[in-house]
Amino acid sequence: MKHNDSATTPVGIAVPHSGPSRAEEGARQESGLGPPGPAAPRAAGRGLLLAALGVTCFSLTFPATAWTLEGFGPWSATFLRLLLAALLAAVLVAVFRVPVPARRHWPWLAVAASGVMVGFPLLTTLALQTSSTAHAAVVVGLLPLTTALYSSLRTGARPSRVFWAAALTGAAAVLAFALHESGGAPAIGDLFLGVALLLCAAGYAEGARLVGQLSGTQVVCWALVGCLPLAVPGTAAALALEPSAGPTAHSVMGLLWVAAGSQLLGLTLWYRGMSVAGVARASQTQLAQPLLTLGWSVLLLGEELSPAAPLTAVAVLVCIAVVRRSRT
Repeated sequence: MKHNDSATTPVGIAVPHSGPSRAEEGARQESGLGPPGPAAPRAAGRGLLLAALGVTCFSLTFPATAWTLEGFGPWSATFLRLLLAALLAAVLVAVFRVPVPARRHWPWLAVAASGVMVGFPLLTTLALQTSSTAHAAVVVGLLPLTTALYSSLRTGARPSRVFWAAALTGAAAVLAFALHESGGAPAIGDLFLGVALLLCAAGYAEGARLVGQLSGTQVVCWALVGCLPLAVPGTAAALALEPSAGPTAHSVMGLLWVAAGSQLLGLTLWYRGMSVAGVARASQTQLAQPLLTLGWSVLLLGEELSPAAPLTAVAVLVCIAVVRRSRT
């Protein structure tokens, strides 16, 4: 949902008002933290659905990356993923004549691309060399909280206590479950995962702000096209210098999914969902991503799932419901 300030100043007798200023209210609504307008509940529902579909795409990323690493090294996998996604985006831009963003938008497109399309994929791929998909799920378990925090700091909005209580409870439940699944011991890749978390939160939030002025397709496609000058030489260098086992059926399928499914389709749905429902609320749908990822890990990687999964799933769903109904 695009937020344009079209309000006019009323003429007549001034009426004292003790509530938040128009600027404060705009900031709160931009983050999805303020009270909804007349049409907001229905629009927020659509936004949450789009965000949930994006999360479903993202939930396959770690298992698909594990497949990709069967045939490619982490640097090759990351740059090939970026190159394929950027080429697909370039085709979409040409076929559908997606308008070029204005010059003022490009710095923030660069921030979104750096966090979501380059930094997060590279760092999590490096982490998956030494961490299991369950341990890596810690990242996506904490991502809704860091995204909401970044957004509130960026816009000046302040979430309610109910919002933070639900978000922190859900994040704590997912974190405890993920650590339990990985044995509770910190892995070597934890540093990679922590930095990836911060970069991705900034990229998600800045991308969502851009979708208030551009379409989700513009944001994702042009951000990816802008990565081509990095993707082409990066892919060539990685393939030439990094040892690998060679392509396999699994590695090729995994690579195609992370490029087309996670990087292009998932991000388009995700950014559109955040722009409609608000960054803070839509980001909480990602609390379910670790559980979905573990489910895919069982089906695709043969990992065993502990009995704690149903309990965590219930806790996460309750937190998402509370966040959706929270008002500030």
